[in-house]
Amino acid sequence: MRNERYPMIRFADFTDSWKARKVGEFLSESRIQGTNGKRAKKLTVKLWRKGVVAKEEVFQGSEATQYYIRKKGQFIYGKLDFLNQAFGIIPAELDGYESTLDSPAYDICNELNENFLLEYVSRKQFYLHNGTIADGSRKAKRIHTDTFFNMSIMIPTLVEQNQIADLFRKMDRRIELQEDLLINLKQMKQGFLQKMFPKEGESVPEIRFPGFTDEWEQRKLGEVYRNIRNAFVGTATPYYVESEEDGYFYLESNNIKEGQINRNAEVFINEAFYQGQRDKWLHTGDLVMVQSGHVGHTAVIPKELDCVAAHALIMFQNSIDNINPYFTNYQLQTLESKKKLDYITTGNTIKHILASEMKQFTVDFSATIEEQTAISNFFLTLDDAITLHKQELDFLKQTKKAFLQKMFI
Repeated sequence: MRNERYPMIRFADFTDSWKARKVGEFLSESRIQGTNGKRAKKLTVKLWRKGVVAKEEVFQGSEATQYYIRKKGQFIYGKLDFLNQAFGIIPAELDGYESTLDSPAYDICNELNENFLLEYVSRKQFYLHNGTIADGSRKAKRIHTDTFFNMSIMIPTLVEQNQIADLFRKMDRRIELQEDLLINLKQMKQGFLQKMFPKEGESVPEIRFPGFTDEWEQRKLGEVYRNIRNAFVGTATPYYVESEEDGYFYLESNNIKEGQINRNAEVFINEAFYQGQRDKWLHTGDLVMVQSGHVGHTAVIPKELDCVAAHALIMFQNSIDNINPYFTNYQLQTLESKKKLDYITTGNTIKHILASEMKQFTVDFSATIEEQTAISNFFLTLDDAITLHKQELDFLKQTKKAFLQKMFI
């Protein structure tokens, strides 16, 4: 049984029990009057602990609204978004920026490490539990200062706080660097997509591999794929089963994103329903496109999903011999293709695209399968790197989550 005054994991040499205290013992609200809504340099607290940032003004605020000056190192939260983890420490670059009393800021006494406090209150065990039981409607609940100050926290010595805070600060830095690297890789991919496929009105790309000089040609997808049609579009829910052991993986639109197939969400169907779609099974090298919702996202069916059944997708099957399916997939990820897809997309709330429209959709094709393959392999390598770095980022986040659960009470 867990002792509620000792964390499961702690640094060596710390043996004292943690003390139950109230938040208000360590904080004092700062109310340095600033300017009004038309003059203030405003800051805002982002949801889900995404930090404190300068507010990008869309509309000027009112002269009647009083703003308050905030100082670096202060703790700040959003009264209306307490349940949405709107917490932060004001960074040095926003020293002197202002907010209203709906985003109160607090000076922290010397007995409490500001980053320890931030990590502590950002855990669901704290903000969700305390925010939910506070008075008021869940949808429009303001967590006022007196309510916040009355919440209980468990506190170790300042020396232990400092070590815990330092550990999580280093973890956050690694996560931040990994996120930046992932963003850079995705931006690099987008840049190469625009330069390795022809721009509108041009017949050759800006960047090519050595040895390829022939002009590209535009072709309709209906000329490239002998069979473009819809996968099953009815209600499949009655045919779902619990696991792949009981049936078959069912490829759905949620599994198609950014040119790839993922199995982050999985649905399985029974034997009878699966066999009933035999004439619409997808095979290795076929292309699929999301037809409703986040329309236009595509992916190639890999070998391990040969004979998969699909739901609410457009299927591109039986391509002519001199076409690399991955080349088509990357071509459809370019900005030029996305603009053309937007033009033929229908619907306001939920977007749709028709298989019949895709038969007439034109794309640029290299004249040689060798160049198509070289381009495809280049982007496949980039995608592999993106996937690996995404996995590393997920691992770092899960590691931090595990330590948060075991190093706090």
